[in-house]
Amino acid sequence: MKFSAQEEYGIRLLLQIAKSKSSNGLTIPEISELEGISTANAGKILRKLRLAGFIESARGQTGGYKLKKPADEILVSDVLTALGGKLYESGFCDLHAGIENICTNSIDCSIRSLWKTVQTMLDGLLSKITLDDLLGKEEDVEALANAFAVELEAKFNKN
Repeated sequence: MKFSAQEEYGIRLLLQIAKSKSSNGLTIPEISELEGISTANAGKILRKLRLAGFIESARGQTGGYKLKKPADEILVSDVLTALGGKLYESGFCDLHAGIENICTNSIDCSIRSLWKTVQTMLDGLLSKITLDDLLGKEEDVEALANAFAVELEAKFNKN
């Protein structure tokens, strides 16, 4: 399983905007330089983030990109879903039916149950982590993510 470059950069661009002390926000050239990506790529991702409601932009000399809501209200799961979708969604099997109209395993599919479980675990973890959490130090974020994972595992094993 891989996260796309768009998802990775999307979160990184949001973090740069969240860290910014500028009251005007950051411009595309500033953001692209901070992350070491092309302005075209930064612009494309920022457009998606704006359309998804995570950021707002102001035009002109003093314009730039700012978060639309506080960093502690932006969930990593929402950002990833907006930029790339989910690993597993209900229509997943329809997309992988091969040459048939319906997947030959649609009645009893062990793979589907695996993907559903993985998605449930991912959703459980990523819906607890906010952009604000990611502004911390690496070891703090790792400790927080591990704590959430342990909590999730306990809840999952209980069911």
